[in-house]
Amino acid sequence: MSDLLEKLAYSIERGKEQLDSNYPPDLRGEPGAFELCRQALEDGIAPDVILKNALTIGMRNIGDKFGQGKAFIPELLMSAKAMNAAMKHLKPYFEAGDVSHKGTLVLGTVAGDLHDIGKNIVRMVLEGDGWKVIDLGVDVTADKFLAAIEENGKCIVAMSALLTTSMANMQKTLKAVRANHNTTPVYIGGAPVTAEFADKIHADGYFPDPYKFAKHLSMNLS
Repeated sequence: MSDLLEKLAYSIERGKEQLDSNYPPDLRGEPGAFELCRQALEDGIAPDVILKNALTIGMRNIGDKFGQGKAFIPELLMSAKAMNAAMKHLKPYFEAGDVSHKGTLVLGTVAGDLHDIGKNIVRMVLEGDGWKVIDLGVDVTADKFLAAIEENGKCIVAMSALLTTSMANMQKTLKAVRANHNTTPVYIGGAPVTAEFADKIHADGYFPDPYKFAKHLSMNLS
């Protein structure tokens, strides 16, 4: 891997978004993911190589740290923002067909729940891993999920809930998806959600963080 791609991967791992970003303090004044990704493209590095050998590696590194208890939610959020900054340069190549998406993910926080931080991290991590993400936002009803599935064809559904009271709507939405699109995989996540709850409502899986989710999807469904 070139020095430039190594620097880009490191900027994502550390959450260095762009040149004028003050975070992290020890990287102030240095180019961030935005500038480094632009430079990689200008140097003729293929978009899919940048995605695979920089963005995905940076994401994997911060995910490993999170799993080891060496990084926390704020660090995940900053890394996701850095990936999003780099993806601004790569998205035109996806749209032009020069780089193909691994698949389509329909994402949303279920009805009765307005929390979106966790959902937004999932969106940015999955986009940085090469997925097309249809973000339905918050307070998403079962009918909105169904409409998005019908509009996007073959896809994966991911639902988030941050309130125990909204978990019932997670189960309701999953039942609606099963009744209308039985082959569509449905995954759930959020602070109060557990693997036991996922088994209880017959979801296809539960993941405690977006990096493990991205890894699972890439290994099993892309």
